[in-house]
Amino acid sequence: RVCSVRACRTALVGEPAMGGWTPALVCASLALFIAAGVCEVGGGWFVWQSLREGKPWWWGLCGSVVLVLYGFIPCLQPISDFGRVYAVYGGF
Repeated sequence: RVCSVRACRTALVGEPAMGGWTPALVCASLALFIAAGVCEVGGGWFVWQSLREGKPWWWGLCGSVVLVLYGFIPCLQPISDFGRVYAVYGGF
């Protein structure tokens, strides 16, 4: 059975009591922000290496896959307001 993002997230870190943040939710959120940063910079670097530095084509393909993954990471955040999450990823 395939679970939804919300169900998987709840199984991993639990639901906050009364809208509060638990230490597990804070850690999960920080880890996702770090993962997003690594995917954004790493994916761009792989594409750059492929196009500008003469690395094999599959470096660009790997970078593209990582950048697509970067697009999905905000959806895993434990807050339901997409606009706020996206604003934080964009630097306010």
